[in-house]
Amino acid sequence: MSDIEIAQENERTEMKPIQEIGAAVGLTEDELELYGRAKAKLSLAALARLRQKPLGKLVLVTSINPTPAGEGKSTVTIGLGDALRLQGKNAVIALREPSLGPVMGMKGGATGGGYAQVVPMEDINLHFTGDMHALTTAVDTLAALIDNHLQQGNALNLDPRRITWRRVLDINDRALRHVTIGLGGPTAGVPRETEFDITVASELMAVLCLAKDIADLKARIGRIVIGYTYDRTPITVADLQVTGAIAMLLKDAIKPNLVQTLAHTPTLIHGGPFANIAHGCNSVLATRTALELGDIALTEAGFGADLGAEKFLDIKVPVLGKTPDAIVIVATVRALKYNGGQALKDLTTEDRPALAKGFANLAKHVANMRRYNVPVLVAINRFATDTDAELADLVALCADAGVTAVPADVWGKGGAGALGLATALTAALDQPADFTPLYDPEEGVKEKIARIVTEIYGGAAVAYDHKAELALRTIAKNGWDKLPICMAKTQYSLSDDPKALGAPTGFTIHVRDITPRLGAGFLVVMTGSVLTMPGLPKVPAAMRMDLSDDGVISGLF
Repeated sequence: MSDIEIAQENERTEMKPIQEIGAAVGLTEDELELYGRAKAKLSLAALARLRQKPLGKLVLVTSINPTPAGEGKSTVTIGLGDALRLQGKNAVIALREPSLGPVMGMKGGATGGGYAQVVPMEDINLHFTGDMHALTTAVDTLAALIDNHLQQGNALNLDPRRITWRRVLDINDRALRHVTIGLGGPTAGVPRETEFDITVASELMAVLCLAKDIADLKARIGRIVIGYTYDRTPITVADLQVTGAIAMLLKDAIKPNLVQTLAHTPTLIHGGPFANIAHGCNSVLATRTALELGDIALTEAGFGADLGAEKFLDIKVPVLGKTPDAIVIVATVRALKYNGGQALKDLTTEDRPALAKGFANLAKHVANMRRYNVPVLVAINRFATDTDAELADLVALCADAGVTAVPADVWGKGGAGALGLATALTAALDQPADFTPLYDPEEGVKEKIARIVTEIYGGAAVAYDHKAELALRTIAKNGWDKLPICMAKTQYSLSDDPKALGAPTGFTIHVRDITPRLGAGFLVVMTGSVLTMPGLPKVPAAMRMDLSDDGVISGLF
């Protein structure tokens, strides 16, 4: 059966009322705001009560660089959570919300697959509880207020050429990457050039995901820089006097969403920034709530460990106030063979030399994560076409690199297919962890970027375009140089060249711009040709989707 057929069968026959899932981790019915039978938001009162509880153990799940062969980071996270509960552990999962961009494009959703899924799968991958729509509305409301300010006399002296706030849409639409607005005469606004981002790349998404409560949300919104005056003085949302209005639009979106896996493991899904163009982690509120509700909280960070995990560890951890107790790196035999040069069409054929060559990618990610002084474990997400010899080779290669690797068949068997992995994780959680961040935020901007490039990516140098150098001057002038770094880079390679597979070395990372995100609390460093508004592929996934006369969805994975 397909993923959606497995999910739909479960939803018809086995899915529990969400009140039962909440009760299993100590939430009362009054603390849940229901969105039908299977979804709920946690109330603000519940979040306040849970702050008094001690925190459980934190497990970060990350992966090698993504490939067309598939890795299955979310699937492994879900299956591992189910396995821990089968072993009697009180595990709670925290994941990101899917964006409609990849759902309708090519990447797929974010609810796992096979028998390691969260449900209701269709709702989560589509409109869910409306968080993405609320964020889109809030971003575009702020954009409308900025343009209205220009129209109504521009009391703040904003330079229309230096407005940095962009409108968003939660779908891949390359036609909106660069647009001209305000055409049509005096009543249609002030003409200017601007751009659209995908919703998950907006600063407001990052703000929502890093805010600890409503007060923090409002403070962060107020700090957002929307543009500059003619004399290049930064203007913020607080200067525009609309902080409260924008926060109001997010009054429900700030609350984490509770759902369940096929095996009824409580799962919080909240916030969805991409890791290649944003910080790639679910919300601080969701992760912290999972830590308060469970003895073990499993959370994932987007794309490979060079992006999502690095940002989790150097951007999110200081805000979360809890360092990870273990890190799980997901890899597949298929993806490593692809990294080793085997053609995509041949990945079902055994190729042990390609596996050995491609292992360099996994080895680099393992070394990177161990550099943070946290126990590291490799999860081999097993595919039916993996041979016993290939799996044995990969386990041995990992052992030679000093890390335990455990195969898991979570797609086919759910939690039962990850019992060995769960046992290994429990052992890892008993090991000491002495978390050490990659850099001190007090270091200079170029020093922090260089540390990420040389130590995490394996590069040799960083080249800055003229626009990036100008941005560095603005950042230093305004005292923003002590903020953490959020690298915007291709997810497909450790370098900024998506075709450089494996573990390239000696390369130069090209920085074309640096954008201050004061509300989020970091600097976004744009590298290579990465885009903040993706495009759809030649054959988008949307072409396979349909809705029957009785309302049943098909083709959604």
